[in-house]
Amino acid sequence: MTDASLGQPKATLGVGSIIGESFSILFGHFIKVIIIGFVPTLIGFVISGLLTGFDVALGIEPQEFDGPGSVIASILSIVVNMVVYSITTALLVQLAYDAKLARPIQIGRYIGPAISVVVPLAIMTIAVTIVVVIGLMLFIVPGIWVYAVFAVIAPIVVIERAGFGAMARSRALTKEYRWPIVGALVLAIILSMIISFVALFIVGLITVLGTVGLIIAVILFAAISTLGAGYVSILIALIYARLREIKEGVNVDQIASVFD
Repeated sequence: MTDASLGQPKATLGVGSIIGESFSILFGHFIKVIIIGFVPTLIGFVISGLLTGFDVALGIEPQEFDGPGSVIASILSIVVNMVVYSITTALLVQLAYDAKLARPIQIGRYIGPAISVVVPLAIMTIAVTIVVVIGLMLFIVPGIWVYAVFAVIAPIVVIERAGFGAMARSRALTKEYRWPIVGALVLAIILSMIISFVALFIVGLITVLGTVGLIIAVILFAAISTLGAGYVSILIALIYARLREIKEGVNVDQIASVFD
């Protein structure tokens, strides 16, 4: 039963509070966030570099499609990146709740649950990304709005073990709160773009050093990119927690208890 059905004003999402808490968790556990995201991100870049070329993987050069082989390599690279994103997100969702509850951050404890959900999470991430990209190509608002509809898929999969039912579950949870979620996501996207721009600028300076410079560039790019991905994952985890609090009366202690 919603607040509206009881004749009460609808509870607000509290975007400002969520954003502030997201930054607090990110910088309060900066090193651990980097550690969690760095290894899978680095592995992803290396695999993508071997498939498409490191200049393409780092965003220095555009992908050139000169035959079926390059198309297949590009598709495989996208799949690898989605799998890496899924693993990283699943790890960071668990970190976010432990951090919110001031519990010890135990990275080793997060690995098993993250690996167990990587297949459905990666497949749904790819599906949602395709829909969002199509929406953005047609008109920017529908694309971002679709992103908001499915924004909390990752925590649903990790916490509720909902599998492919997470898409319908996300639609239900985000209903009536999608525009506030859009506002939070736009800020996160802008932040990620700034971080990516800085990373590409640094990479562009370093790659002129040859092979050694390329190796350093890959490592730095993976480390810097982790910041953007880390912030988005933490933000989404907190949005999910707030939505469950509003709609179901479930507090963050109950959500985090599934990791115990």
